[in-house]
Amino acid sequence: MLLALKNHSRFWAIVVIVAVLVAIELGLRLTPPDTEHWHYALHRFYYLAIITGALSFGWTGGLLTAVISGALYVMHASDIDSPDARNVLDRYLETLVFCLVGFVAGVLSNSERKHRLKAERATEELQHVYRELQDNVEHLKRAARMSALGHMSAGLAHEIRNPLAGIDGAAAVLREEPHNQSRRIEFLDIIQKEARRLDRLVANFLEFARPRPPEMQAMHIGPLVQSVVDVVKQTAARHHIDFTVDIADNLPPLRCDAEQIKQVLLNLMLNSTQAMPEGGSIAIFARLQNAEVTVRVCDTGPGIPQSDIDFIYDPFFTTKETGSGLGLPTAYQIVEQHGGELKLEKSGPTGTCFVFTLPVHKTARS
Repeated sequence: MLLALKNHSRFWAIVVIVAVLVAIELGLRLTPPDTEHWHYALHRFYYLAIITGALSFGWTGGLLTAVISGALYVMHASDIDSPDARNVLDRYLETLVFCLVGFVAGVLSNSERKHRLKAERATEELQHVYRELQDNVEHLKRAARMSALGHMSAGLAHEIRNPLAGIDGAAAVLREEPHNQSRRIEFLDIIQKEARRLDRLVANFLEFARPRPPEMQAMHIGPLVQSVVDVVKQTAARHHIDFTVDIADNLPPLRCDAEQIKQVLLNLMLNSTQAMPEGGSIAIFARLQNAEVTVRVCDTGPGIPQSDIDFIYDPFFTTKETGSGLGLPTAYQIVEQHGGELKLEKSGPTGTCFVFTLPVHKTARS
């Protein structure tokens, strides 16, 4: 198809060249010899044919058209001009200019055509690479989804198996000792406790798997932080944990879901509290940076083991005996729904620091 289009365009280029030369020929024959200015103007149209030949066929086409045009020009000029040496020299110099224009224009046309073809080939290669990259990205996404689903399923099965084992064991004891009233109450309490644990697990999982969309309202981050600190302080006081709250004065209001942001702060503070059973300190900072409110929750605990850092956002990954492993994944999801980012800023022997950002919208600022 490309070859057919190329041949078609060349055919019309030949038609144009021939038409221009014929038109010049007719014009020169019909114009009276004494109107030299009209002859001079018609001779300039030879350049149109020469440029067309150069652009369509390269330097060979431009040079060939220039030679033909020069021959026609010399032939007609000899009929009009006087045959002195100066006029003859002018004719051949003009013909030489025709040839130079045809050659130079053809060389430039060839160079442009080569660069265009090279660019087209590069574009085709880039498009091919881009399509392959998209396919690979889709494969990676599917593999990541399947891997995440596998980890989540394994974690969920593990979390469900523990309370089910407790319920099964308690039911077995009750079956063996149906008339022991004290044992009956004890193991019925175990069954009820494990059933509630299962209910909480399913509720947390559904909240993570089907998060509700945030209900955005204009809120200041300071009161949200302080309200969560007041709640966690009651638990932290038993472990001799001190709190420091540093909220910048220039923070604009945010458009956010207050309850969801409280949940993020609660998860981060509880993680810090549970990491310091022997006591320590928790510091919360809020600053305005690049049209975003940045909130840092830092503690003086032992830090997260390097081998666990890559898995902290995986559902059901936990190193705690009573943890569900959904706290950080849920917090990450909430912050992402708000258009922000949650990340681990540092973790080591001197403590751990999580930071999350929330964008400041113009509507909230006003």
